[in-house]
Amino acid sequence: MSLPVGPFHFRSIVAASLAALAAGALALGLATGPLGAQEEVLPDPETIPTDNLEQTAAEAQGNLQAVQGEIDLSEERIEAIRAEIEALDGDATQLGLELTAAAQRVDMADEDIRLIEERLQELFAEEQAVRSRLDGHDRSISNLLASLQRISATPPPAMIVDPTDALGSARAAMLLGAVLPQLQQRAETVTEDLNALMALKQTALEEADRLNANLTTLNEERLRIATIIQARQQGLEWLSEDLLREQAEAQALADRATSLEQLIESLDTRIAAVTAADEATRAANAGETVPTLDPETLELAFADTARTEPAVPIAAAKGYLTAPVRGVPVTTYGAADGFGGTAKGLTMSTTEDATVVAPADGWVVYTGPFLNYGQIVILNAGQDYLVVLAGLETVSVERGAFVQMGTSVGTMGEASGDDGGGSGPALYIELREGGIPIDPEGWWTAGSQQQESGTS
Repeated sequence: MSLPVGPFHFRSIVAASLAALAAGALALGLATGPLGAQEEVLPDPETIPTDNLEQTAAEAQGNLQAVQGEIDLSEERIEAIRAEIEALDGDATQLGLELTAAAQRVDMADEDIRLIEERLQELFAEEQAVRSRLDGHDRSISNLLASLQRISATPPPAMIVDPTDALGSARAAMLLGAVLPQLQQRAETVTEDLNALMALKQTALEEADRLNANLTTLNEERLRIATIIQARQQGLEWLSEDLLREQAEAQALADRATSLEQLIESLDTRIAAVTAADEATRAANAGETVPTLDPETLELAFADTARTEPAVPIAAAKGYLTAPVRGVPVTTYGAADGFGGTAKGLTMSTTEDATVVAPADGWVVYTGPFLNYGQIVILNAGQDYLVVLAGLETVSVERGAFVQMGTSVGTMGEASGDDGGGSGPALYIELREGGIPIDPEGWWTAGSQQQESGTS
């Protein structure tokens, strides 16, 4: 039968416009910079349109450099805070030693003051004893000294001396002459002792005043040092809080940088995959040997949901195409078709109302009923490859539309009874290269082959 073949299409203007809109949205998302890095959610690399991969990667690289700059500044701030903490720790240690020394000096001054106070108590007691002795002799000594003073000032005339008692008068005069010097010497001695005692007491009082003044100064110094230590401790607490906050911000920046690096790595991988796929497509279109693509490259190429042309040449995707339906093979390529010929494709028995998907990227070049095959869908997969799907009950795609591999193209109906022995509706699958049918065996993924065979 003759099958219509549509032209090879390129990306449409509509798809390009959608990609541009997506690029603008991504640019706004990445342009917030490292200051909003902790709250910004990075885009999923797989959702970024292919046309915007390089721009997004460049923006992510710029943001990564900005974040790394913030990380460097944060590390400098952390080091500065740590240096301040170490300096304060050193000052606190020195201040602690000074406070201990001041406390020891205060204790020594307290002891000196206690000794001086005890000495003053002794001096006060001694002074009281001396004063008591003086009080006991004060009146007699005063009367005697007054009498002697009067006698020495106005001595009696010799004529009034009793001639019969001249000897007694002489003895009295001699006694007074002997007593007077002794009494005077005694008074002078007591006076000297009292004066010395007063001088000693005055010295002790002055020493006590000096020690009290020193003690006041030492207490003030101790209070000053304690206040400084408390202030330094408060400063250490503030700096410790700043350090914790800065370290948390640094960790957030580091996490942000890691996320950006992972994003850039994913984007670079996708860019490499797209580049490899484009190179394979170019080679296929030019009739050159199609390079082999690894599974990761194929997976990344097919992950672009915004594509409007085949992700890779179908020849490069052999072994990785999606089976169009779940089912069990009824007839295989080259087997007898029951009409004296051989089958040009594969017949799969599936379930009623089963969904039929596009086994490869391609453009819908034909839909509609065909003979007794039911509804038929023909896809142009590029490079002269066609995929024919026949036996559908309904078709959900239109001619000229581009469909991605795995996209639903229609559904199966009920069993027709003419399905080659299967128990359900049958889907006929034919793969053509240059208009010539080829064996579809080996074109599906391993998972699809298991689904087809019904094995696990």
